[in-house]
Amino acid sequence: MLLIDDYASVAESIALAVRLSGHRIDTAATPEEALSRLAAARYDVVLLDMNYAAGRTDGAEGLALLARILSDDPAAAVVVITAHSGVRIAVEAMRAGARDFIMKPWRNADLLARIATAARARTPVAAVPQPMAAEPARLLGDSAAMAALRDLIRRIGPTRAGVVVTGPAGSGRALTAAALHAASADAGAAMPVIDLRDDAAWGRLVDTSTIILRHPDRLGEVAQARLLAHVPATTRCIAIADSANGILPALARRIATVEIAVPPLAARGDDALLLARHFLRMAAALHGRPVPTLTPAAEARILRGPWPDEVRGLAAAIERAVLLGDGGAIDTALLAPETAAMVAADAPARFDLDENERAVIEAALREHRHNVSHAAAALGLSRGALYRRMARHGL
Repeated sequence: MLLIDDYASVAESIALAVRLSGHRIDTAATPEEALSRLAAARYDVVLLDMNYAAGRTDGAEGLALLARILSDDPAAAVVVITAHSGVRIAVEAMRAGARDFIMKPWRNADLLARIATAARARTPVAAVPQPMAAEPARLLGDSAAMAALRDLIRRIGPTRAGVVVTGPAGSGRALTAAALHAASADAGAAMPVIDLRDDAAWGRLVDTSTIILRHPDRLGEVAQARLLAHVPATTRCIAIADSANGILPALARRIATVEIAVPPLAARGDDALLLARHFLRMAAALHGRPVPTLTPAAEARILRGPWPDEVRGLAAAIERAVLLGDGGAIDTALLAPETAAMVAADAPARFDLDENERAVIEAALREHRHNVSHAAAALGLSRGALYRRMARHGL
């Protein structure tokens, strides 16, 4: 199960009781960390505290997180945790879809009984392996662009409409397709994935509830007509394409009634930093390393972009930095070694400076207490190159 609570003493007490009862439990201290964990694993029960910011008692943060959890997984078994004065909040949470609530202070026997009841009531997850992805189909990000994407998935997912998911490669098109399927009535059924560039894969065009078609826009006119003739009439199609314009009208009417465009990372604002912290936790867990932190200069670099291969490229850069680092803070030299090497060589023709360079330099100088040698090393620059850039920006 997953416990979401920002009070360390409360989290430790609940976690100890749960572990002594023979169950496994993960903890998250913030909504961001909770969503990160939910994106990486499936939980039978989620224990959710209702307030996180200092001085907050209205439960708004918990209700917002509850709505997000249930939006991504309507079958999630959520038990909310409130103080005795929070009965109104508990009732509101139950109306919003929570399975149960527990009051502080609690009796361990009562807590464990409520957890067990919530777990039994959860809709069983299908035992059939999902060909699309092993992890839950949760789209992380708090930007307006991602909120709009999730809203569109909620509206279109439950229908039988054919959907074409477009956007830059690496931006999350496959995860969006999986989220559409997860929002449908056929979420428990297997979802074959067919790469239409592979002739051998066409034999898997069989009558099934939902099918993923990759790259229909790269087929010629004859091949698209052949695809239209072979897609079973009762099968819902979710296509992944670089552009909907490459799909001929006859085929589009069948497999691309609605286009859902996944926003590029550059259009997602601060989501890049949220995603980077998520990838840090995942990479550290995968490789058995402590979760490192990001220096201010590294955070500025992440927000500055661009990242080749979009979100997938950012994930690869973070994992590489975790492997190459010493378990402490990750700086720009670990995060983007190729860029650092280009800058160290002082090759302006190959390095595209942007308006955020001043902010990155200032962050590095603050971090290293204005020790120019240390800041230059962190940025992958020579002292002379850093001095020249400082002079150009009036620093």
